[in-house]
Amino acid sequence: MSVPTPIPSGRPLVLTLTSARVEIGARTLLKDTSLLIKQGEKVALVGANGMGKTTLLRSIAGDHTLTAGSVMVPNRTGYLRQETPRLDATDGQTALDYLMESSPLTAMHREMDRLTAAMSATTGAELDMAIEQYGELQDRFAQGGGYELEATAEQIANGVGLDDETLLTPVAALSGGQRRKLDLAGLLLAGGDLFILDEPTNHLDVSAKRWVMNFLGQTEATVLVVSHDLKLMDSSFDRVLALENAQIDSYKGTYSDFVRQRAESAAQRAHQARSLGREASRLTETKKVFSKGNATHAAKRRALQRRIDALTERMKDHAPPVQRRQLRVRFPEPERAGDQVLDVTGLSKAFDAHQVFSGVELNLRRGDMLLLVGVNGAGKTTLLRCLAGRETPDCGSVRIGANVKVGYYAQEHEDILPMVSVLDNLRSSVPDASEGELRGVLGHFGLVGDVAAQRAGTLSGGEKTKLALARLMVARANLLLLDEPTNNLDPQSVEALLAALQHYEGTVVLVSHDAEFVSQLAPERILLLPESQVTYFDEKILEMIPQR
Repeated sequence: MSVPTPIPSGRPLVLTLTSARVEIGARTLLKDTSLLIKQGEKVALVGANGMGKTTLLRSIAGDHTLTAGSVMVPNRTGYLRQETPRLDATDGQTALDYLMESSPLTAMHREMDRLTAAMSATTGAELDMAIEQYGELQDRFAQGGGYELEATAEQIANGVGLDDETLLTPVAALSGGQRRKLDLAGLLLAGGDLFILDEPTNHLDVSAKRWVMNFLGQTEATVLVVSHDLKLMDSSFDRVLALENAQIDSYKGTYSDFVRQRAESAAQRAHQARSLGREASRLTETKKVFSKGNATHAAKRRALQRRIDALTERMKDHAPPVQRRQLRVRFPEPERAGDQVLDVTGLSKAFDAHQVFSGVELNLRRGDMLLLVGVNGAGKTTLLRCLAGRETPDCGSVRIGANVKVGYYAQEHEDILPMVSVLDNLRSSVPDASEGELRGVLGHFGLVGDVAAQRAGTLSGGEKTKLALARLMVARANLLLLDEPTNNLDPQSVEALLAALQHYEGTVVLVSHDAEFVSQLAPERILLLPESQVTYFDEKILEMIPQR
């Protein structure tokens, strides 16, 4: 059982996890773990892709049932899921109206309206009761900030990167990034005693990330977050939970403190293991001295062997953690395409009255790399879908060159079949491959053992990304259309993908909100949206892209 690091006393418990076990199929993601988080703590949960961070958050939030054990959270718990939400909005409902519905104050205001109507239609004792109820409700509404609710909603929405124009846009017309921002804004507006946040800074630009960091630092709520945003975890978090090999270890301090403490702990364990090893070797040599067959020597040998066995067991406790298989991505050399790979003329797309982009002109040759840049909602994903043939433009044309094979990586992993196994998902891309060959490819992406038989819908966000990349790799495409391929990947996996794209010999069109990744990739050209302007890459362009 993993015992959490002692935390300040005197504050009530907000989250209690007791003897918890989490399993998916044949995989054990968490075993016999107990965890206590107190009021006001800011806690970061870290671990490599596939360790079970998202599944643990889902289990705590009630989206996934614990295999064993129990969890207790407050009623006022807000949960931001990793996936882009669909948002259950009414027809024509604007983003601002949807956001206002997130606050319990909106329901309170409707009840006040009902009581107002009741007061005009009743007399006597019923009227007196309605007046009393209205007065109590009005006091609670005012104390809760109800009369400033719309201004507060706009402030939070602007903070996470939704401008006033977007707030007046129907929810149905929002992009994936805008929907996730709206989901985050709604959670923060609703308030709560516990915020459970899975990758809260995905899709956010620099200023929005800074605003969220400031909000989380100031809120009195308890925060439990999973994030690959190292700046976020170094901002206001005072505790780090490291999930590794189905166990949780707790560290005081920020993420940087955790890295330092773990390095020191690893060095100390290695030193202790060497000392124990030397002592075991010395006892083994001593045991050889008592080689005679008499009873005294036999007793000595047994006593020494018991001490050697005890030392060996202690050495196991000080052994370094099992090293995870690193992502090894190499796109195979694709079939040679013609010189002219992609020709786009006058491409435009609108949803109802909302013009997404217009007049896009592109000409890509073999080996080119193009980055699409623009704020959320500028049409980057829609343009990629038009290039991939998944979306029909309103006007203009997309001409694919001779001998060009398109590989499309969808941000929402729409090509992954959730009810089908990981192995069969990959097999759908290469039906003639043997199971051994398929498992070999999955192994390059760290999807090994029982993961191959697991339903794809149960994978973590990082594992789904790796499966989608594996499908892309075996397709041997010579034109890659990539929509946020680094989302949910840990830093080591991002580095592996970067190296693969740097060595790729085909043509690439890329959308990414990872400025460091883009900087190292250094694509030759940029398409700015919604301006539809093509320009050459410049480091200044990184200011328009969120920092990872």
